Amino acid sequence: MKTENLQQELGSLREQLKNHPLYAQLESVSDIKTFMESHVYAVWDFMSLLKALQQHLTCVGLPWHPEKDTSVARFINEIVLEEESDFNEKGEAKSHFEMYLDAMQEVHADTEKVRAIISSFTDLETVSTKIEAAELNQAEKNFLQFTFEVINSQQPHLIAAAFTFGREDLIPDMFLGIIEQSGEHGAGKYKKLEYYLKRHIELDGDEHGPLALRMIKALCGSDDQKWNDVLEYSKQALHYRIELWDSIAEKLKENKGNLVNAL
Repeated sequence: MKTENLQQELGSLREQLKNHPLYAQLESVSDIKTFMESHVYAVWDFMSLLKALQQHLTCVGLPWHPEKDTSVARFINEIVLEEESDFNEKGEAKSHFEMYLDAMQEVHADTEKVRAIISSFTDLETVSTKIEAAELNQAEKNFLQFTFEVINSQQPHLIAAAFTFGREDLIPDMFLGIIEQSGEHGAGKYKKLEYYLKRHIELDGDEHGPLALRMIKALCGSDDQKWNDVLEYSKQALHYRIELWDSIAEKLKENKGNLVNAL
């Protein structure tokens, strides 16, 4: 299987995610707040997938030795640099997850819950039990459980599949449009969120996509079983993302129904 065939096989699910009804429900900063309180777990779990790939595809042990594919190693290390220790709008070194939390606070979203939950995740052996016990809805639990099932497989091609294909790509542009129309001050009122979104767009440009596909190709080679595994796990990753989107859409619907009933 070639990467082109893989993308074609995933086309219908990616279109389903791209055209999800959730996007039509995101109309205000209040909606963004609700979205971020759930989406934050996807921002956090992305880092766990990334660090798992760094462990498998770069040398993080001693004594050091060169990797077979230094282009893939560089790709992973560059993303780690950008995601784990980028500069925020003030020029301070921060991870993108921390920037996301700052942006959440800017729109008055709750960050204490996610901080408490992820601080309870201390090792891979107990993370599944901790996720199940956490104060999360079922879609959030399923999303995180799948991520750590993939990580615990210790199979780089499966981790790369979830990392590469289980993501959305519409949110930054959409959010920028909402905050720019959010009253007199527009985007200037939400500088942290605006900076995070624009940085996300900048980094996820034309370079990362092709390199991620090259990583998949390097990991699968001519092994048909690995290509089939990547297809299956990519489909699962997209299913869990769609399920997460469904749950956020339902929450937004409830919020707006409660608002109407209160009038």
